[in-house]
Amino acid sequence: MLFLGKKTEPRLDFLQTSSQGNPFARVEDNYRPSNVARLTPGTIQGPRTCSNIQCTAMWTALWRSRKRPVFEEQWGCSGRCVLEMVRAAVQREVGNGMENAPVRHRHRVPLGLLLLGQGWITPPQLQYALDVQREHGGRIGEVLVAQCDVDPDRITRALSLQWSCPVLSASGFSPREMALVAPRTFVEQFGLLPVRVAGSRILYLGFEDRLDASAALALEQMSGLIVESGLMKTREYESARLAFLESDAVELKEESYGEADAMAARITAILEQKQPVASKLVRVHRYYWLRLWLEAAAHRPQERLTRNGEDMLDYIFRIGK
Repeated sequence: MLFLGKKTEPRLDFLQTSSQGNPFARVEDNYRPSNVARLTPGTIQGPRTCSNIQCTAMWTALWRSRKRPVFEEQWGCSGRCVLEMVRAAVQREVGNGMENAPVRHRHRVPLGLLLLGQGWITPPQLQYALDVQREHGGRIGEVLVAQCDVDPDRITRALSLQWSCPVLSASGFSPREMALVAPRTFVEQFGLLPVRVAGSRILYLGFEDRLDASAALALEQMSGLIVESGLMKTREYESARLAFLESDAVELKEESYGEADAMAARITAILEQKQPVASKLVRVHRYYWLRLWLEAAAHRPQERLTRNGEDMLDYIFRIGK
């Protein structure tokens, strides 16, 4: 009905010209949940939408919180959708098995020849160490130190030349902080040791006598930091490693499953039960490492380095024996 003395105009604010030139297409006709899910976090305002590309619920149920659980910066509107997201992540990590296999450093000059070339040992010392190694086994560097009185620091410097990496010091090492970076299992199994974080960007990762590129990559993916690996002097490494293992770490649970699908189902159950604000899965050789941040205070991406492990939880899974 028209009011006297007042002319009404048709509402056009909900109209927009579409890409096909239709001037009467509604704005919302150009938006679908599948399009929103592809946007990067922070590009839109409003409630999360399901990240499962096979989701049939379209806009999610109103009763479910859209803040938790979050898995690899994605949210699922139901347990079924979370399971599909987890399965995709597990298949990704299982498929990276060849890439995460132990890396052998090929075409490197033997340690003994490096030491000899630098003038740090004599030919008789090298020959004696090789004879002892051939008869009793062990590492040639250890033989040279124990039976030929070679300075252990020279062994470390020669190893750094062999691996083309720096020699790291324990300066600035905080075992309380570094114990929150990686589970004890990886320190014990692979010899890696988080040493310090520089400028909130670079994580220095120390090893005693050889690098592990796969473990370093996994830490980079989990932490979001740039990881720089190097070797440490034996005395410093052993002292820092002991302090690391004695420090309070993130609570850790280890489990084994016969197949990948069973592991994916278990991870989904954990996410549904714990309702983390953030979580991530990475593979470290034969292990699958799941880290959960249970509260927003524990997960601050701008800080990178976690200061408190109380609201965090680690799971390490293995498939098969």
